[in-house]
Amino acid sequence: MTAAAFKPAWWLPSPHLQTLWPVLFRRRPRLRLQKERVELRDGDFIDLYWSRREQGAVVLVLHGLEGSLHSHYAAALMRALERHGFRPVFMYFRGCSGEPNRLPRSYHSGDTGDIAEVAEHIGLRTQAPVYAAVGFSLGGNALLKWLGETGDANPLNRAVAVSVPYDLDSAARRMQSGMSRLYQDYLLASLKRHYKQKFSRMVSPLDVNVDEFTSFRDFDDAVTAPLHGFDGAEQYYRESSSRQYLKAIRVRTRLIHALDDPFMFADTAPRRHELSASTELLLGPYGGHVGFVAGRWPWRPVYWYEHRIIEFLSDDSA
Repeated sequence: MTAAAFKPAWWLPSPHLQTLWPVLFRRRPRLRLQKERVELRDGDFIDLYWSRREQGAVVLVLHGLEGSLHSHYAAALMRALERHGFRPVFMYFRGCSGEPNRLPRSYHSGDTGDIAEVAEHIGLRTQAPVYAAVGFSLGGNALLKWLGETGDANPLNRAVAVSVPYDLDSAARRMQSGMSRLYQDYLLASLKRHYKQKFSRMVSPLDVNVDEFTSFRDFDDAVTAPLHGFDGAEQYYRESSSRQYLKAIRVRTRLIHALDDPFMFADTAPRRHELSASTELLLGPYGGHVGFVAGRWPWRPVYWYEHRIIEFLSDDSA
């Protein structure tokens, strides 16, 4: 386990400022991307956005809960990857690209099947395995679970996961306390809105009123779990949490995490004995949730985690 050398910007001393500042103030670069709609085997679809670079190792980028290319980390990382010679591809989870997906099911924290199918599709299209994947929050949890499920058979060479809720039950409890409820309320409102938009076009298999839900656990128990074959939130959280899969990871993997992440408790971070030999953890006391903002002045911020991603993917050592 490696102690991270991150030092927060003096003007963003708290985890909430670290979390919210890039959401509100980070500039989103304009990218020239090519959209591709991938038809899935079950009759649904997923949208990918490809860098227009035709050379370079492919890096798959996975967003967090209700995320998009507009998320503060997404386009910025895509630009950084391009500048360092990679060919990034951004994957939208089902229903997140601005158009409701076709099936009643959606996406969730433990959904590894779509990542595997997209990685296979990209490999066929480029005639080479996907070099690496980078996942944020929910996307990082799904990525780590996939790595652990597949072990030596996984096609990736590298993987990075940032601010992962390794224990979903614990994270759900954390989001119901203190200022973290503000994040929960915002994301829950987005989940409810997308549910209602989707099922205004098709009949929902569920007899629920999402406006009654006041927590992630409520939503996951009544919506996420039954739509994806789980008996309820407890089974969904238990089977989808990535922490139990870390020991089985064989791909070189870097985990980036802050103990003050307001989306989870400090003890959500995995311990040394839970990591495989191919996994390293950059763990420090500060950084918030996908924050890690350093730099002397607000007009010249340094996004520390982004540099740690690029250096890891660019490292040629075995």
